[in-house]
Amino acid sequence: MSDADDLLARTRAVLPSWLAIYYQEPIEIERGEGRHVWDTDGTRYLDFFGGILTTMTAHALPEVTKAVADQAGRIIHSSTLYLNRPMVELAEQIAAVSDLPDAKVFLTTSGTEANDTALLLASSLRRSNQILALRNSYHGRSFSTVAITGNRTWSPTSLSPFQVYYVHGGQQYRSPYAGLSDGEYIAACVADLNEVLDQAGGDVAALIAEPIQGVGGFTSGPDGLLGAFAEVLRERGILWISDEVQTGWGRTGEHFWGWQAHGARPDIVTFAKGVGNGLSMGGVIARAEVMDCLGANSISTFGGSPLTSAGALANLRHLLDHDLQGNAARHGPTLLAGLRAHGSPIVGDVRGKGLMIGVELVRPGTGSPGEPAPELANAVLEACKRRGLLVGKGGLHGNALRIAPPLSLTAEEAEEGLATLVAAIEEVTP
Repeated sequence: MSDADDLLARTRAVLPSWLAIYYQEPIEIERGEGRHVWDTDGTRYLDFFGGILTTMTAHALPEVTKAVADQAGRIIHSSTLYLNRPMVELAEQIAAVSDLPDAKVFLTTSGTEANDTALLLASSLRRSNQILALRNSYHGRSFSTVAITGNRTWSPTSLSPFQVYYVHGGQQYRSPYAGLSDGEYIAACVADLNEVLDQAGGDVAALIAEPIQGVGGFTSGPDGLLGAFAEVLRERGILWISDEVQTGWGRTGEHFWGWQAHGARPDIVTFAKGVGNGLSMGGVIARAEVMDCLGANSISTFGGSPLTSAGALANLRHLLDHDLQGNAARHGPTLLAGLRAHGSPIVGDVRGKGLMIGVELVRPGTGSPGEPAPELANAVLEACKRRGLLVGKGGLHGNALRIAPPLSLTAEEAEEGLATLVAAIEEVTP
């Protein structure tokens, strides 16, 4: 038995069976540098998934590793019961780039916990457990976030602390409104929202929405949709939570936050993944009146720890100093245009913004939008791996490729990744 086979057997023996692992022959990633990683056999891969959009700037970014090492040499942990300079400095930086007025920040250890906190704030302030969410959405794996996830493949229980209403607007490709223009699509979704709100009876606490749905397969409605929703919500006093766990920090290229494409400000923003560049970091941003609404005592044992805050602050400063948002805007179109120009019969849709690109695979000859082809997505995943490229997949049917390299991607790496992906698609096309 090889070392990889032995480690896989040990993994299956001691960890839950429901933990998904990529590839027929899984790989152990041993180290990374820049946009590349190496497995234990020494094989190098161009990383176009970044640990599920978490390695935002680069693998082994020197500024982050130094900040973590320096902080670890002083103190690793203290909790929020004590003054914590790295946590405050990080929160100040996040508030400054938040584009929210009178912003306060609460740091957590994950996006799941961030969304938990946002739901707690909204339901407490509004004195309601009614939540609006988008169809095909994903917001985490805790009891409360599973309950509002609109993608059944990631929601293992129907039990819920909330009464949840799902509205249209998370994606256009397979929507019943797919044939409409953007303006008509927005109008239809707003009409649906109003109908759902009338049925709910006016006691809804919040709408939570990803500007681009991550696990859902990098799907979205048109720009302006969430702003149109916000007009309806504010007439009724309902809060808007923007889940920026995957779209935040400039990944879309055109904006720093995904919500900025929609012409209105949310009441609460959640974030995680990329800000820590691999460190366990998430959080919530909200106006002071919203953030301070809780009446009970609270602390966070691990959220905003000195170690993760120091690393995240170094990572965020690097991103801002090197205009990685602009870099995403420069190189994302190379991938989008190249994939769209390829015209494969198994590619039903190419979508996304910046360095957040989805490719939906379909069975050829099955019309429009085409039958989902999860078997082809798995085959492309394997073919990319054999060629030295790591990509992700997702979507309700598991048939969408997810492409999200670190934001420091170079022009040469964008061309290399595109060529590899096209070759992989051609290889598996029937």
